Amino acid sequence: MAEKRKISLVLADVDGTLVDEQKVLTERARAAVRSVRQAGIHFAITSGRPPMGMAMILDALQLDTPTAGFNGGLFIRPDRSILEEKTVPEDVAARALDLIRGHGLDVWVYRGNDWLISKADAPHVVREAWTVKFEPRVVADVGVDLTGVAKIVGVSDDLERVQRCEADARAAFGERATANRSQPYYLDITNRDANKGAVVDYLSAHLGVPADEIATIGDQPTDVPMFVKSGFAIAMGNAPDDVKAKAAAVTDSHNDEGFAKAMERFILGNLA
Repeated sequence: MAEKRKISLVLADVDGTLVDEQKVLTERARAAVRSVRQAGIHFAITSGRPPMGMAMILDALQLDTPTAGFNGGLFIRPDRSILEEKTVPEDVAARALDLIRGHGLDVWVYRGNDWLISKADAPHVVREAWTVKFEPRVVADVGVDLTGVAKIVGVSDDLERVQRCEADARAAFGERATANRSQPYYLDITNRDANKGAVVDYLSAHLGVPADEIATIGDQPTDVPMFVKSGFAIAMGNAPDDVKAKAAAVTDSHNDEGFAKAMERFILGNLA
């Protein structure tokens, strides 16, 4: 290591980072988390997933820190009780639906414990249900009730279309909402304070850890805000080049134990 740095908390993204392409939490990754915690360093996770979609990871790792679902839209305690919730204003949600549909993307709405979709055979529905371990509810119109919406997702395998929709959403909502791609085929629209940079701020205050003692690791544009807020940022080898450029270090791919290697080299190796 070029220089020593004090790390008191590691904040990790989940998909594309902590788990591999098959959504498996490997034994090496589990061991790395155990070693980080045994070294006296807090470990927390954040994801665009709903909190109940991370239950298997929380149980496997037995985390004692708050978990941030919906990119920081909902914070839960280890017992799954809610610490804090940030929802999308109804007028923003309605405009987001129009914008996403106008770009030809499918729309998913997350409200409370419901994942609402209009087409069961739409792209990525089956895979997402398998990943989060619960099924969506198919409704005629996901926009009938937009109260208490935690996240709206635009979905398409036309990646350029998703990217254009992201740019237009940012221009349309300005400071009123957060719009970022959590995967190349997912555009997440959340509360303006529901982003992973705000997750760093929340955990810093909640755990009493200075932001410059927080290390973050991720792979997508949604992870860049937490890179910016933290003291040390690590990009996965499978991250796009523009995400890697925002990080202080780059590890291997999520399919080549990149998360575990990052913990071993940059966090635990820093203690040696």
